[in-house]
Amino acid sequence: MAATLINTKVTDFKAQAFVNGDFKTVTQDDLKGKWSIFFFYPADFTFVCPTELGDMADKYAEFQKLGVEVYSVSTDTHFTHKAWHDTSETIKKIKYPMLADPTGHLSRFFGVHIEEEGLAYRGTFLVNPEGIIKLAEINDNGIGRNADELMRKVQAAQYVAANPNQVCPAKWTPGAATLKPGLDLVGKI
Repeated sequence: MAATLINTKVTDFKAQAFVNGDFKTVTQDDLKGKWSIFFFYPADFTFVCPTELGDMADKYAEFQKLGVEVYSVSTDTHFTHKAWHDTSETIKKIKYPMLADPTGHLSRFFGVHIEEEGLAYRGTFLVNPEGIIKLAEINDNGIGRNADELMRKVQAAQYVAANPNQVCPAKWTPGAATLKPGLDLVGKI
């Protein structure tokens, strides 16, 4: 059984990205001082992927208000990302960096690489401003994700980071009650 990525540091990396009509190099240094989401998907020009990336694009401004950068990642090249962006109305609305991982370096580190296909599973990872992974989820490729639910989890992770003596219960949303772990709660929830 593989070890968890939770509370481990993101690997050093250097990736080409397509972002806002241009190519840009992104490294682990770009993660410093802000929250980051790595949003892996199997491939450009596919079926479920544009629905997810479009959903993230619709929420991108809200993620940015929370100090979160979103990085979508597939094993396609940055040139393929540009071609997809130029031909798909859904993908045209993306403003966040689309990282290229043709060598599989990032997808292998995050444990989502499908060796026999050269593609990635639908992995979602939240990294804190110190470069430490705080959320790790992997879906089979037939199961799409929901940006609203990810937003709630980001808010909970940020709340817990700011309030280390509290935890967020199921379905917690900002402003809702949290819990303070202690002997007085044992068996009473």
